[in-house]
Parts: sequence; C-alpha cells; structure tokens
Amino acid sequence: MPVNMENKSEKLRDACQLALDTFKKVKNPVFNEMIAKLEFVIGSYNYDKNPVGLIEFGKEALEMLKEIKKKSPKKFSKEVITKLEESLF
Repeated sequence: MPVNMENKSEKLRDACQLALDTFKKVKNPVFNEMIAKLEFVIGSYNYDKNPVGLIEFGKEALEMLKEIKKKSPKKFSKEVITKLEESLF
C-alpha cells in the first residue's frame, strides 16, 4: 500500500476514533449500534489495515454527527465533523 494511502487511512482511523469517543460522551442509547460498529471497524483496521469498514461507517457517523450538531450545536466540537470530512473526501 502506498505511504500516502496508508497515512490517509490512519487519519481516517483517528477521525473514526474521535467520532466514537464523541458518541460515547453524548450518552444516548440511540447511538449504541454506531458505537459498536465503530469499535469493530477500528479494531478490524488495526488488525488488517483494510480501511473499507472505516470508510463505510465513517460516512454513516458523519451524517449522524451532523444531525446531532444541527439539533444541539454545543453538544461537541465541530472539529469531530471536520476531521471526518477531511479524511473521507
């Protein structure tokens, strides 16, 4: 895997970890499934370095976080959304 692709994947993993931490801080049972998915794909990526799951669930997490931010702008830092967007697109 080229170095720049691996760096991009590492950044995506880190952004997904930040999103995971954010969902945990929000403490809403509605997000339990996303928490479980992110924990799984982050662990999977750490094992096999395949970013497919990070991409799929990173996009889902991004959309969910944008909705939370609309409803509760002060719930968490916009940095979480920015880091996901930068690492996904």
